[in-house]
Amino acid sequence: MPVDLSGRWEMVSNENFEDVMKALDIDFATRKIAVHLTQTKVIVQDGDKFEIKTLSTFRNYEVKFTVGVEFEEHTKGLDNRVVKTLIKWEGDKLVCTQKGEKANRGWKHWMEGDKLHMEVSCEDKVCHLVFKRKE
Repeated sequence: MPVDLSGRWEMVSNENFEDVMKALDIDFATRKIAVHLTQTKVIVQDGDKFEIKTLSTFRNYEVKFTVGVEFEEHTKGLDNRVVKTLIKWEGDKLVCTQKGEKANRGWKHWMEGDKLHMEVSCEDKVCHLVFKRKE
């Protein structure tokens, strides 16, 4: 059974977030606001069914999925695109691939000790975020 990522997680650091937002063509003003926000992730995991909410004082985003089942994702509130999303387990990492107009787009979640890590990629840019359990 893969690792249980369930919980409420508060961001403690992010590296290269603005570079990934630039690669996604997110406008200057939004990037300048978003890079200074502290995100909270709420992950509800029931076997291979997930609900992940990303919360901030600026924008919220929610996605529901079943591991291994491709779906059409509307990234409203992020970069406002429609992508084909497939999320699967690679060992203890939850790995998302998003197919659309941007190459090498997706994310990974994994745990190291009591920290939740997230790597976000788009084209040749990679961002690394770290979260600590809040509840």
